[in-house]
Amino acid sequence: MSTIEYALQDQYIELFKLIKLLDLVDTGAQAKMIVADGYVDRNGDIELRKRAKIIKGDILIVGGEVTIKVI
Repeated sequence: MSTIEYALQDQYIELFKLIKLLDLVDTGAQAKMIVADGYVDRNGDIELRKRAKIIKGDILIVGGEVTIKVI
């Protein structure tokens, strides 16, 4: 499992935008599908909201393979 640290510049970033920004998928539509299909764990819970506001301190696990720490 790989780990990515993402330095948040604003107050928050929407979940699907973060997944796309980090090049974990090719398109925003793919990012939305990953979230909708339940492949994203946020702080220990499955996150199904594509536009969930990700803030500093959140820990995401995408597809059980990539951990994103928002700092």
